[in-house]
Amino acid sequence: MRASRFFISTLKEAPADADIVSQKLMLRAGMIRKLAAGIYNYLPMGLRTIRKVEAIIREEMNAAGAVELLMPVVQPAELWQETGRWQKYGAELMRIKDRHDRDFIVQPTSEEAITDIARAEIKSYRQLPVNFYHIQTKFRDERRPRFGVMRGREFTMKDAYSFDRNEAAAAISYDNMYSAYEKIFTRLGLTFRAVNADTGAIGGSRSHEFQVIADTGEDAIAYCKDSSYAANIELAEALPLIASRAAPVLGFTKTATPGKAKCEDVAALLKLPLAQTVKSIVLATDPVDEKGNSLPSVVWLLLVRGDHDLNEIKAGKIDGLNKGFRFATETEIVEHFGCKPGYLGPINLKKPVHIVADRTVANMSDFVSGANEIDFHFTGVNWGRDLPEPAQVADIRNVVAGDPSPDGKGVLSIQRGIEVGHVFFLGTVYSEPMKAHFLDEDGKPKPMQMGCYGIGVTRLLGAAIEQNHDEKGIIWPDAMAPFTVAIAPMGYERSTMVKEAADKLHDELVTLGIDVLLDDRGERPGAMLADLELIGIPHRIVVGERGLKDGNVEYQHRRDAAATSVALSDMVAHLKSKL
Repeated sequence: MRASRFFISTLKEAPADADIVSQKLMLRAGMIRKLAAGIYNYLPMGLRTIRKVEAIIREEMNAAGAVELLMPVVQPAELWQETGRWQKYGAELMRIKDRHDRDFIVQPTSEEAITDIARAEIKSYRQLPVNFYHIQTKFRDERRPRFGVMRGREFTMKDAYSFDRNEAAAAISYDNMYSAYEKIFTRLGLTFRAVNADTGAIGGSRSHEFQVIADTGEDAIAYCKDSSYAANIELAEALPLIASRAAPVLGFTKTATPGKAKCEDVAALLKLPLAQTVKSIVLATDPVDEKGNSLPSVVWLLLVRGDHDLNEIKAGKIDGLNKGFRFATETEIVEHFGCKPGYLGPINLKKPVHIVADRTVANMSDFVSGANEIDFHFTGVNWGRDLPEPAQVADIRNVVAGDPSPDGKGVLSIQRGIEVGHVFFLGTVYSEPMKAHFLDEDGKPKPMQMGCYGIGVTRLLGAAIEQNHDEKGIIWPDAMAPFTVAIAPMGYERSTMVKEAADKLHDELVTLGIDVLLDDRGERPGAMLADLELIGIPHRIVVGERGLKDGNVEYQHRRDAAATSVALSDMVAHLKSKL
């Protein structure tokens, strides 16, 4: 490809509203242009990368036995009402009406649509297993679209859906997709981890996220360097840090802590380790009876060690909290504790609350907690002596670096990641309510066992850049680069020698099927090289009169600190060895 016949539109500076590195560099490199909040035009340079990503995904999905189809962006509300997600999905679901006042949605995902296909087309066990996939536009009406293509409202996703006779067969389909995803992200040239994850709004029971490792990632990943254990921090199991409870040593004392409402401040005032304090988090639930009538709200007190944080995902799995919870209002807190937030604890309650202690808190002794009185805390608090044993003990905290690995093979480290893929075992979450049944070998109807598997195609661009960039611009992995090789001729329009050598090299590479860009725009050398580095083309060949007089050109990989002189006659072979 000759640059004069392509469209290159680089910027020296990113727009002021660009948030993160990938967004800034994609804008500067002429890959995207913002159309509205969270909605982007993909310019030719960006689209080339998208098509390369899609091609690898298609190859691996097809190799794994998946079958491509295409489902519409706009779907009828009736399907989503069948599964209950019309109400449950929330404000991110874009609901629209047609001219006949009928309800539709702009799809964020396609579980309902694919299940509708399955129930209409699959009648017998002989048609199973099957795995359908498509690459299609999605829309999620994010409250705060940000980070460019990383958290946009409109995006492209590859989503696949498997249908099986039973759970054992579904597990095989799941493992097959897990393996395919590993191959996809490896071929894309990304450093990634597959981690145990929460199933979230999609539902189901088994789930893994594929996280591209990047310091700027939104997600925290807990992993063990000495084993294969890895999990999203939302799901990583936090083992108790105290093996057994020690006998009390200190007396139970009400201690003045004027103006010290945070555990960190209390610990500093009392000259105690933060790990000797207990943090109180007050939640509330709003139950309803069988007829849907509201019942009185229930208040919960969750206790974690002062240096730990509550994990809301884990809390949401506790019986009584698993149907939804909220943080208690100040009025509810005062009513039950007799005190405003900041000095709360499990002793001297005004009204009963449900108490849940984290595993580590349940084994603590001589700890510090709020006294439910402004400017006071209790010190030397012990279970069984100063307050009843906790009614419920559960893992409700986030793991931290240095925690023991749940597999018993070392300790946990924490790193940041960007989710680019997710695989779920759904079971019958969708097939049961939508009556997607088949006749099994025994002649009896059974619900299909489903799995779903997503890859954020456009999100992958942002994730790859967050992982691969420097002060000059993007550094694309070969497989994702809009062009694999750039030829930078010095004085292309002025030197017949340079023009002939550059043209000949370009034509040879094109003949070999190598994706090459010849920059024949006539730009000044500095501007041309800056553009190519910004765009991030991984392999660059500089053709200049000085080198050609000795029969040489210069090769430089985007990560190399300096160029290497290579004989022009050997350049194609040298380049092939690098690709």
